[in-house]
Amino acid sequence: MNVYRFKSALILLSLLLELGGTATYARASTQESARSDLQRKIRKELVTLPYYGVFDNLAYKVDGNTVTLYGKVVRPTTRSDAERRVERLRGVSRVVNNIEVLPLSSFDDSLRRQTYRAIYRTAGLYRYLLGANPSIHIIVDRGHIELEGVVSNQGDAQLAYMAARGVSGAFSVTNNLRVERRRAY
Repeated sequence: MNVYRFKSALILLSLLLELGGTATYARASTQESARSDLQRKIRKELVTLPYYGVFDNLAYKVDGNTVTLYGKVVRPTTRSDAERRVERLRGVSRVVNNIEVLPLSSFDDSLRRQTYRAIYRTAGLYRYLLGANPSIHIIVDRGHIELEGVVSNQGDAQLAYMAARGVSGAFSVTNNLRVERRRAY
């Protein structure tokens, strides 16, 4: 009879441990889902800012209930609007705004226009600059050009870099373009 009670106790213990593990997994899954949902909301708020465009770049990091904003923008209002929109989201208790406002410069404005035209005129790259939220962003800071965003393949990233390198008067070009990861179906 003692062997029967011992086996029953072992079975009961293993069931309780399994249920506890399932509950922990469910809690972690729910937290990950909530975090993913918050990230989607933050991204939507940032890309729909009224003056956010091809010459701005915004990024963020979520750490618990704190959101840290990064990037470079041409207008100070884009910086303040980004912070205001993110801080009103449910689940955000604090926003750290590390967005840099680029200095006013007619030289930089000229480089922006030249770089935009150079990339737009390169065969196959025009599609990245179309739409309300282009996937290639051109950041010009004191004569230095940075390409930010996502392209379909490494060849397009290289083409954009070469087009930007051909812009007269630029001190340097940094290619931070990332190749999008395709999902395996």
